[in-house]
Amino acid sequence: MLFAALLFPAGFAGWAVGHYTSLGDSSETVTRTVAIGSTATPSTTSSGTTSSETTSAKTTTSSGGGGDAAAGKAVFAANGCASCHTFKPANATGTVGPDLDKAPAADAKADGNMELADFIKESIEDPDAYIAKGYTKGIMPTTFDESLSGKQLNDLVAFIVSGSSGS
Repeated sequence: MLFAALLFPAGFAGWAVGHYTSLGDSSETVTRTVAIGSTATPSTTSSGTTSSETTSAKTTTSSGGGGDAAAGKAVFAANGCASCHTFKPANATGTVGPDLDKAPAADAKADGNMELADFIKESIEDPDAYIAKGYTKGIMPTTFDESLSGKQLNDLVAFIVSGSSGS
């Protein structure tokens, strides 16, 4: 009972901090809200754009320039990502490239403590910018920055972020 009574004020405080610290940011700002074991209400930016993806007990909210994780799942499947990467949300079991369930968060920290979404986007656009431990340069195709539209890329990043540990 005490837990439930404290959950509401904590949620409100988190919303208030996130809302007021994002005022004045450009529409390209991506805000991720993760709630475990409860529900979260997506917030709407001043431009009125809001999207939300819910996976089990985890809710990821992206606003502004963020992508749509559900659409990103289709991009993942259509571009053969599953043939090289393990990723549970896509039922992928590839072993040629890093395990996307775990590796992105650890590798983002190892690569200068980058934001997870920025690291994943860089890894798709310029896969040789950071080589994960145990892998070699030149394995991942370097053409996704040309073959994917900006929307497809943002959707793919949102999908991977929504399913990666440490997001």
